[in-house]
Amino acid sequence: MTKTKILVTGGTGYIGSHTVVTLLQSGYDVVIIDNLSNSDTDVLDGIAQISGTKPVFFEGDICKKDDVRMVFAAHRDIEAIIHFAALKAVGESVEFPLKYYYNNVGGLISLLDESVNNNVKAFVFSSSCTVYGQPDRLPVDETAAIRPESPYGNTKWVNEEILKHTVASGIGMKALSLRYFNPIGAHPSALIGELPLGVPNNLLPFITQTACGVRDKLTVFGSNYNTPDGTCIRDYIDVNDLAEAHVKALEYLLKPESEPYDVVNLGTGKGVSVLEIVSAFENSTGEKLNYTIGNRRPGDVEQVWASTSKAEAMLHWKATRSLKDTVLSAWNWEKHYRSKSAT
Repeated sequence: MTKTKILVTGGTGYIGSHTVVTLLQSGYDVVIIDNLSNSDTDVLDGIAQISGTKPVFFEGDICKKDDVRMVFAAHRDIEAIIHFAALKAVGESVEFPLKYYYNNVGGLISLLDESVNNNVKAFVFSSSCTVYGQPDRLPVDETAAIRPESPYGNTKWVNEEILKHTVASGIGMKALSLRYFNPIGAHPSALIGELPLGVPNNLLPFITQTACGVRDKLTVFGSNYNTPDGTCIRDYIDVNDLAEAHVKALEYLLKPESEPYDVVNLGTGKGVSVLEIVSAFENSTGEKLNYTIGNRRPGDVEQVWASTSKAEAMLHWKATRSLKDTVLSAWNWEKHYRSKSAT
C-alpha cells in the first residue's frame, strides 16, 4: 500500500525533527524542506538512527517560490503539509518586526500558493499561544480574545486568518492551526533535541548550556511579576507529546468528517514558573545552576497556560510525560551533543 506523503517545512528544526520521527514511526512518507537557518543536517542522521528511515531532504527557503516549486516538482504526490518553518524569538521580533512579517507571513503565502496548485488536501499550521497575549482568564481556551503582544505573536495570528480565508475560498484543502505553548525536552534516545544556533532564546536550552559550562550564567528575566514566586508562568509541554499531537492533527484532517478549518490549543493544562523549572532541573539532574535575576524582557506575558479539553475531545490526545522526565531528557541530550562535539 502506498504511504501518505507529508511535506514538513522546518523539518530539521527542534519541533519539526521530533515530529518527523513520529510521522515515520507512524507509517508516513516524509519530505523535508529547511533553509538550515536554525538547524543542521546532522539532525537527519539522528532521525534515521531513531526511526530507521532517512527522510528526503531539500535545502531551501519557503519564502522563495522557486524552492517550493522544486520540492513539488520532485514529489507531486504530497498530500499534506505540516508547516513549522518560521522565525520564533519574541524579543527579536520586537526589535526586527519587518524581518518577522516578511519571513513568517511571506513564507506561508508562498507555501499556500503551491499547495493550491498541487491539490494538497491537509495543512497543519504551527501556531502559538502568543496569539492570546495576557489572557483575562486562565486556563486559556480557544474562545479567548486575540491580542498578541509581540510581532512574532501577531504573525501567527495573521497566518491563522490567512489559512482560514484560504480554506473558506473552496479550494478543497482543510487546515488546523495548533496553538501550542512552551515545548521543552528532547527525544529519550538523546539523538535529537533543541539545538539553537548562537545564544538560546528559550529557557531550557539556556539552562542546559549553563549547566554544562557553555554559558557563564542563566538570567531570569524579571522577578516582580504578579505570580507566587515573581517569575513568569508558562505551560511547558514535552516536545515528544507535541510531536504526537501533530500526527493526531493530520489524522483528524484526513478524515472525511473533519471540519474544514479549526484551531486547537496544545499544552499540559498546568502552569509552571521559571524558578520552578530551574528547581525541577536541579532536582532531576543533581546539577546546581548559576543564575541571576535580570530585567523583564520586552514582549513577554506574565502568565499563561492552556485549557486542553478541545484537544482531548477532537484529537483524542493528551500530554502524558512528566516535567521531571522532560527536563532530564533535555540534559541527557545536551551531554550527548557536547560529548559528540568534543570527539
